[in-house]
Amino acid sequence: MKRALSLLALLLASASAIFYLRTLVPWSEFRPPLFDVSISIEKVYPKKLLNDFNPQLVGAWVASSSAVSVHAASLIPLSDGNLRAFWFAGSREGAPDVVINSSMLNLKTGNWSEPTVVIDRVTAEKGLSRYIAKLGNPVPAWDTDGRLRLFFVTVSLGGWAGSSISTMVSNDEGINWERPNRLITSPFLNLSSLVKSPAIRFADGRLGLPSYHELVGKFGEFLRLDAHRVIDKRRMSSGRESLQPIVFIESTQQAMAFFRQARSTGPAHIPSSITHSAGYSWETANDLVFPNPNSAIAGVQLPDGTRLLVLNDLAVGRHRLVLLMATPQEAMYSAWRLLTVIEDDSKLPAAERREYSYPFLTVTSNGDAHLVYTWDRKKIRHLKLPAEWLKNRRSEQVPS
Repeated sequence: MKRALSLLALLLASASAIFYLRTLVPWSEFRPPLFDVSISIEKVYPKKLLNDFNPQLVGAWVASSSAVSVHAASLIPLSDGNLRAFWFAGSREGAPDVVINSSMLNLKTGNWSEPTVVIDRVTAEKGLSRYIAKLGNPVPAWDTDGRLRLFFVTVSLGGWAGSSISTMVSNDEGINWERPNRLITSPFLNLSSLVKSPAIRFADGRLGLPSYHELVGKFGEFLRLDAHRVIDKRRMSSGRESLQPIVFIESTQQAMAFFRQARSTGPAHIPSSITHSAGYSWETANDLVFPNPNSAIAGVQLPDGTRLLVLNDLAVGRHRLVLLMATPQEAMYSAWRLLTVIEDDSKLPAAERREYSYPFLTVTSNGDAHLVYTWDRKKIRHLKLPAEWLKNRRSEQVPS
């Protein structure tokens, strides 16, 4: 009897998987990045006083919060040019009182609005019609219909390895939100799907969402989305030692991904993979040889094609945060260069070192880059990296 039931369950699962695969939409090309072709790699930009600029001088704390612990901030530019940030806050990571907060930065005044609660555990339970124990990792994106979409992680049972991704949309750029939906990333248990990094766009308008899996193994996955529906999923990394991928698009077919390393043995470097088929299949590439202490990294492409990376360049600990830069050609050959040190407590005794972690980068239409990151789990720090300063720094490092 048990064998018969097991066989029946297997047949039903197989039938579900076959039906799921037949519903997949044909794969599309990437929407290639729109680089400003008037900006040449060899061009030397005028050197002004901005060469002495320290990014920390134009930094600010994202709106204050009464929460004991804050983490996993993200950013997105709005239609009026301002920025909206998201993060989770509570008594500790994974606690029942954790909520996802949001605040808007007025770039003209430089002021952040008072934080508002986007969703809490109870509201998530009602909207998703299932028990929710934890919330985390909010990631915003512009949907195909022009509405603001927020992806976030929910856990019903166990730790983060038991997560699934939920999503909801706003018709007014983050002021009000519709009822959340749960992404179905697997026709089986639909467990262990998490998100941390920005989505990218396909030529057909659909979203590509870098995600990752933590149950038993740890590896990156690439989701192709149509609104709140997953229409395909592809594994991005081999083995069981990488997560939280970020993606740089090179062309309509090619992209490069870098991962947070989760190796138990071997070098504490940044794993990478590459696709030549618009994300349909991925193959392992050479590590980016910068230390990584099993901590999140962030990346963004500027309008001129320059890439930025922010990471903890340490084998152990999260007390140092740095900014790296590479041209498109250099990025392909892992020739990233240290641009500046953002935070560094290396000279302090171990007990006094703070945590600077979970960076997130975005870029506005004028070429300014914006960074948010966790500051000692107590605050969210925002830094503006002006376009002119970035151009000057790049020209200083490009061989003549």
